[in-house]
Amino acid sequence: MKAAVYEGFGGAEKIQITTVNVPEVKEGEVLVRIRAAGVNPVDAAVREGYLKDYLPYQFPIIPGWDMAGVVEETGFSARRFELGDEVYAYARRPVVQHGTFAEYIVIPESYLAKKPQNLSFEEAAGIPLVGLTAYQSLFDAGKLQENQTVLILGGSGGVGSLGIQLAKARGATVIGVASEKNQDFMKELGADFTVDYKSQDIGAAAKAIAPDGVDLIFDCAGGDTLQQSLAALRPGGKLVSILHHGEGLAPSIDFKYVFVEPNASQLDRLREYAESGQLQVHVSKTYSLAETAEALSQIQSQHTRGKTVIVP
Repeated sequence: MKAAVYEGFGGAEKIQITTVNVPEVKEGEVLVRIRAAGVNPVDAAVREGYLKDYLPYQFPIIPGWDMAGVVEETGFSARRFELGDEVYAYARRPVVQHGTFAEYIVIPESYLAKKPQNLSFEEAAGIPLVGLTAYQSLFDAGKLQENQTVLILGGSGGVGSLGIQLAKARGATVIGVASEKNQDFMKELGADFTVDYKSQDIGAAAKAIAPDGVDLIFDCAGGDTLQQSLAALRPGGKLVSILHHGEGLAPSIDFKYVFVEPNASQLDRLREYAESGQLQVHVSKTYSLAETAEALSQIQSQHTRGKTVIVP
């Protein structure tokens, strides 16, 4: 099979498109023909070596953790799916090695869920990492409830855009933060209020909307955006971040850092949201497998609106 591969940490020049063997399908595993693979900033961070002390790895590495595709072979005792089933998954394994920027992947069937029927492969491939990140941040860590108010920093990006939709599906009031050009985009996703971080103090703007403070800050931006927003957190409110690890925060802040984990049952919930029309994926650009290095460079710009997807 064709795959994007790198044999050492570094820049985009490390990516090679080559032919490798399709892994053997073992007990409890499934062979999936990848039809689309979502690209995420973490893919570039892993390639640069930023997570090498956190995530075990083995070269050569095929990058990519998101995918949607078709079941082509099932191993012994793998009976949840039939040949031809359309599936999707967040495919991060305990050891970083066999990723999704390839024509095929062999993966334990426990990682897989049925693909949303109303979405294309490209749209579905854009859900798993960002959708599970938003779900686990808002609902597991943030305990977001109906009628609460959430401030989402980085609301136009991959995680933030799904966060807005999931929070609205839960019945929360959503304040989205992004640049001026993305205000309408966040409103289309369902944000009740929007804040332009370049022209307003985020904390003051959020307090003007929610005078008693917000119940939850979901941080997908970090930096000064996060620091400004803290003034809007109500006493007893929660702060959940996918970027900040809690350094320098006041001990009184109820803080959690989230690094997303695979969860097929939550992928089933996300499929239900998508099929009921409560969750849409905005694919901003697709790349071929040969353009993997370019796709990773684009995602590093940190100015992606919606999702970037590779089509092998």
